[in-house]
Amino acid sequence: MNTATMSQGGRVVVPKQYREKLGVKEGDEVIWTEVDGQIVLTSRRQQVAQARRFFDTLMIDYAGDSLADELIAERRTEATCEDGA
Repeated sequence: MNTATMSQGGRVVVPKQYREKLGVKEGDEVIWTEVDGQIVLTSRRQQVAQARRFFDTLMIDYAGDSLADELIAERRTEATCEDGA
């Protein structure tokens, strides 16, 4: 466990080992999130990776045709019905 002292203006220095673990350097954007009453610090890169993993699981769960193929098939069916009516 590391401690840090808050300086003027609410500034806190993130210890080097945590900056390295997060893969952040000076000027990088970090995200502060409150989770169950605790503050969690993540990097933008970590947030993007987490979002990608989430959407990848959605695509794995979807075992049907691609959404584009479904839309094209629906449009063709509608066009056939309109031509026959």
